[in-house]
Amino acid sequence: MSEDQVEKPTTNDVKEEAKKIPATQGGVDAADDKDKGVVTEASGGQAEGEVNQKNVVANPPPASEGTITIGEALEAAVLTAGNKPVEWSDAAAIQAAEVRATGRTNIMPGGVAASAQSAATLNARANSDDEKTTLADVLTGARGKLPSDKPATRKDAEGVTGAEMRNDPHLTTYPTGVAASVAAAARINQSK
Repeated sequence: MSEDQVEKPTTNDVKEEAKKIPATQGGVDAADDKDKGVVTEASGGQAEGEVNQKNVVANPPPASEGTITIGEALEAAVLTAGNKPVEWSDAAAIQAAEVRATGRTNIMPGGVAASAQSAATLNARANSDDEKTTLADVLTGARGKLPSDKPATRKDAEGVTGAEMRNDPHLTTYPTGVAASVAAAARINQSK
């Protein structure tokens, strides 16, 4: 990413921020101290500090700005492999992706991973392919089902790929499946 593309964070002076805070303790003296940027003790209103000239970052830009998140990568798998019935390897990859996106180690009820596990269980018992739940059924709207999301990294791609491979009978990944989508997102993010 070039320096022209980096957005500078907005900074505000502490004095400007202090003007927005109502002076509730100490009456007029506290308001005067607040306007001067003087640090005072709340109990006595006496100036015990010096003028604070530190700049504060008000709204830092989000880390995911301009990058592809794990949730977006899961939704991209719908476009590439949406008609594929959900298998155990897909459910494991989706679970690994959810864990990495949210930072939680447990599966959330009603989340993407729980839906994938349920679909894989039902698909294992289904008699025909018409009755099977597809990746599109599970992953459509994945970003909305995740309580938090983060940009896809190489480590995330490795974790998702490993989970998919460990749970496949042939120890492979589906060429355009979940692991491939997260890996593609990580490659794109790494090149930025």
